[in-house]
This record gives sequence, C-alpha cells and structure tokens, in this order.
Amino acid sequence: MSLSPIDLKEFTRFQQNEITESIVYDHLAAIEKDPSNRKVLQLISAQEKAHYHTLKKYTLTDTRPNRWRIAKYYWLARVLGITFAIKLMESREENAHNNYSRYTDCEDLQRLSREEEEHEEKLVELINEERLEYMGSVVLGLNDALVEFTGALAGFTLALSDHRLIALTGSITGIAAALSMASSEYLSTKSEGDPNKHPVKAAIYTGIAYIITVAALVTPFILISNVLMALGIMLAMALGIIALFNYYYSVARGESFRKRFTEMAVLSFSVAGISFLIGYALKTFTGIDA
Repeated sequence: MSLSPIDLKEFTRFQQNEITESIVYDHLAAIEKDPSNRKVLQLISAQEKAHYHTLKKYTLTDTRPNRWRIAKYYWLARVLGITFAIKLMESREENAHNNYSRYTDCEDLQRLSREEEEHEEKLVELINEERLEYMGSVVLGLNDALVEFTGALAGFTLALSDHRLIALTGSITGIAAALSMASSEYLSTKSEGDPNKHPVKAAIYTGIAYIITVAALVTPFILISNVLMALGIMLAMALGIIALFNYYYSVARGESFRKRFTEMAVLSFSVAGISFLIGYALKTFTGIDA
C-alpha cells in the first residue's frame, strides 16, 4: 500500500499512540499487585506493541512515545485506580478503531480495527479492582450525604441564621448520619452474603465517602459569616462533587455521565430547596430566632 503524505502523517500518529499505550500498560502491570490483573495488562501491552510493529511496516520509521501521556495515565492509575485509567485510555481506542476502519483497502488496518474493537474491551473487562467492587458502597455514602446533607444545611441556614451554629449542628448531624449509614451498610452487606464483599470494608467505604462529603459541605459555613453566601458556595461545591464523582463513575463503569449527573443534581437541589422552605416556615411558625 502506497501512502500519501497525509496518510503517512496519520500512520505515524497511530504508531506513536500504539507504542505509548504499550508502555503505559507495561508500567501499570509493574505496579499491579493482583496476578490476574497483571497478566491482563501484560497481554494488552503486548498487543499494542504488535500494532506498533504492524504500522512500522508502512511508515518505515520508529516513533517516540508520548511521555506526557505515559505520566498522566500512570498517576491517574495511582490516584484513582487502574480501571479508571484504562477505561479513560480505552475511550481513545474507540477513535483508533474508527480511524483504522476508514482504510478499507488495507487488510492490516482492518485487522487492527477489529482487534481494537473486540479483544481489548474483553481484556479490560477482566480487570478486577477492589475499589470498584465496593463502588456501590461509595455511591450509597455519597448519594445519601449529598441529598440529605445539602437539604439539612439548607434548612439550618434559615432556621438558625448563625454560621457557627449551622456548622456545629451540621457537623454533629453529619457525623451521626455517617456512622448510621456505615452501620446500615455493614448489616446490609452481611445479610447479602456476597463472598466478594467484606461487610466491614463496605461499611468503611460508605462511612468515609459520607464524612468526606460532610466535611466539604460544612467548610463554607465555618469560614464565611454570611450564611446565604456560605449556602451558595456549599451548593456550588455539592454540584462540583456530583460532577467529579459521576465523571469517575461513568468512566470506570462505562455509563452515561449526563444521565447520572442530572439525576443526582436534580435530587440534591430539589431536597435542598424544599428543606430551605421548611426551615423558613418553621422559623416563622415558631417565632424562634436562633
């Protein structure tokens, strides 16, 4: 197959992507403790390297890997987990599949397209990571904290009016709710009898997710004396937490970000709005000015 200057440039880019991702998978395999996960990563790395050499037959040159991308995915895996990093990287592979499939007159690229579409997704699905096994527990903690606690703080804002009192009341309520949620998750997981999930770990994941969310949402009331401004910042932070978590979840689970984000945001802000009105109504009805 004779390459035009434009095609040669494209093939060289494909070649760099393949060698870059081969090195990324190799680095991830080196830090992975689970033997089965390590084997999966090594298999993917070998396949990407084979793709690189296939493309080299057409470019007739070596290409340097993208060191920035290697570092990016390595540290994403360190911080957010190997599955998240791989899924994020594989989203680029969908583009690779589409790019390769355009070259209908090149059997090698058609083969690469099929392999990118079929084999890598199957290999990635074999990745077994603890933090994803307990994702349901994290979702429970975050959902409850965001929905219940944004509502509670919104209600406290008008009912109490003093930022320090709101922060104190919110902190006590949040810690008590976190312990309650962790206990419930422990009992729920234990009753399910799932051999892949330990009840204590499930409770810890739920409790930590709840407490981190509570700490973030209470902070504006600790630092800002204007309660309405603190409420606005708290709601903005809640929206940010919802966006960040659902981005992570949607990438790791391969689900729609927009759907999950919209659902959680609408629930949280609806509860916050209703609680704000309830706080105002109770303050007016009781005549208590805290």
